[in-house]
Amino acid sequence: MPKRTDIHKIIIIGSGPIVIGQAAEFDYSGSQACLSLREEGYEVILVNSNPATIMTDDEIADKVYLEPLTVDSLKGIITKENPDAILPTLGGQTGLNLAVELSNDGILNKYHVELLGTSIETINQAEDREAFKNLMNELNQPVPASLTVYDVQSGLDFASEIGYPVIVRPAYTLGGSGGGIANNANQMETILNRGLSLSPTTECLIEQSIAGYKEIEFEVMRDNHGSSIIVTGMENFDPVGIHTGDSIVFAPSQTLTDQEYQRLRDAALTIVNALKIAGGCNVQLAQDPNSEAYYVIEVNPRVSRSSALAAKATGYPIAKIAAKIAVGLCLDEITNPITQTTFAMFEPSLDYVVAKIPRFAFDKFPDADNTLGTQMKATGGSYGYWNID
Repeated sequence: MPKRTDIHKIIIIGSGPIVIGQAAEFDYSGSQACLSLREEGYEVILVNSNPATIMTDDEIADKVYLEPLTVDSLKGIITKENPDAILPTLGGQTGLNLAVELSNDGILNKYHVELLGTSIETINQAEDREAFKNLMNELNQPVPASLTVYDVQSGLDFASEIGYPVIVRPAYTLGGSGGGIANNANQMETILNRGLSLSPTTECLIEQSIAGYKEIEFEVMRDNHGSSIIVTGMENFDPVGIHTGDSIVFAPSQTLTDQEYQRLRDAALTIVNALKIAGGCNVQLAQDPNSEAYYVIEVNPRVSRSSALAAKATGYPIAKIAAKIAVGLCLDEITNPITQTTFAMFEPSLDYVVAKIPRFAFDKFPDADNTLGTQMKATGGSYGYWNID
């Protein structure tokens, strides 16, 4: 289908300042998206509070607002600019959460602003831990035993029932903020109090620990017609229990058998199609190293830090193509700007190996806890390429 002509002005939400757990990967993706939409003739209004990034340069968007990333700030800009649409899936969890708040507060409806890309319903289904678990059960996709809780006592009761260790996963946070692995009731109470306070919905998933499993990620692209591809599969050198942002990650996956790879690939595509995601997203799965069993961990219904790795590893410009999908174009009609000869529907094929190695700043924070876990502590990463002979 052709690109949409009923919208002209689009707001893109950035990710804000670079902080631990949310680094410049999102600025990389957001900048690509801005340029991609301008290339298609749309007026792009960028809102990002970070002046120290190329994303807020004059050449990236038609207008740049260096304003706080808050509902009140966005409301003021929407009132002034009167945009046709807003694209929140290129600004990490910050952009996604702001879109949900703008929708819940009725601001998008009041000012007739359309949400582009993945819908609010899909965001909620992927981000709300209980809704996501219910969907996985409907799809017959295996998930660890878990319970969504809104208070500490409920979490302690469930952990006692299934046995320690357990993983605490707060809803709607980035980089595993507030989460962790609890090995006993005392640790559980501490982690759960922190997780509930940091979750915008005061909600945490208490999950049976599968720490030690292989952690596998698939970067998936899907358009509004339901066509979808795997950009690449990635394997974390560190097992489940260490946040993927803190792990060495290889693309393509290195130790899976062909059967394991195909099984996990099919699961990723099934989940993304059921969620009806439009654009790029990341699916995380756990593979038992001693059997064929696997579990679904979570889905990020947006461009993520893994998208930057996948894009750099394959040369497939994920954010650029995701932006074009958001305005109605399909994978089989978007020319890959890298090859100039193939369409975005073609899956990349790697004859080399790429490794991402995290960068930690513990030397600048000597009092910080440098124990790695489910809460991301890296400030970025570097990349290396090896040819396969």
